[in-house]
Amino acid sequence: MTWKNPLANNLQWSSDISNKEAKQKVATRLAERVKDGDIIGVGSGSTAFLAIQSIAKKIKEENLKILAIPTSHEVALTCSILGIPTTSLASAKPDWAFDGADEVDPHNHLIKGRGGAMFHEKLVIASSNETYILVDHSKFVEKLGSKHPVPLEVDPRAVHLVETCLESFEVSSVDLRMAQSKDGPVLTEAGHIILDVRFNHIEPGLEKELSSIPGVIESGLFQGYNINLMS
Repeated sequence: MTWKNPLANNLQWSSDISNKEAKQKVATRLAERVKDGDIIGVGSGSTAFLAIQSIAKKIKEENLKILAIPTSHEVALTCSILGIPTTSLASAKPDWAFDGADEVDPHNHLIKGRGGAMFHEKLVIASSNETYILVDHSKFVEKLGSKHPVPLEVDPRAVHLVETCLESFEVSSVDLRMAQSKDGPVLTEAGHIILDVRFNHIEPGLEKELSSIPGVIESGLFQGYNINLMS
């Protein structure tokens, strides 16, 4: 028996999807990659949202059996509405994964995390044999940090320590990400806060340096990962 209420059956996206036609083409191409028996890490973002729908359509048309490993509650809800069975990293290793990005530089280094799920996204990407990053032309930059700050997922108890430690880096601003439609800061699914940090320069080793700060759970920098771009 399945739920019949509207929220269990209606897909929702928080805003209009920009460059939707181009993103849909990428989503359709990704769905062609799906084969029976796949375990797929499923990321977030508007292009990924379209890709999940294209995958669900192929599953239904070809009667495929797959499992998805969602990187957030929102993605898990989308999979549920579309009838895609889900599992977790505790139970399965993904054959491949897909996700979006906020920025991509010429070396395929990424900034991710506007959706606040960078910790689980990084776990899934690091666990996958292959990862496809779905992007449109607006995401390409010559230099990381040109458009977006680097998000840091931080234990709330360490917020002052982390901000103090960041004084030793070349940063122009450190902002606590505040929530919309609720009082207070954004809280990640693990109960952490997010600091959005503007760095004057993002060097290749910055991701590891940030991870060494006590209280930083994860950063939105993805440097040196084995990824395939789809645009």
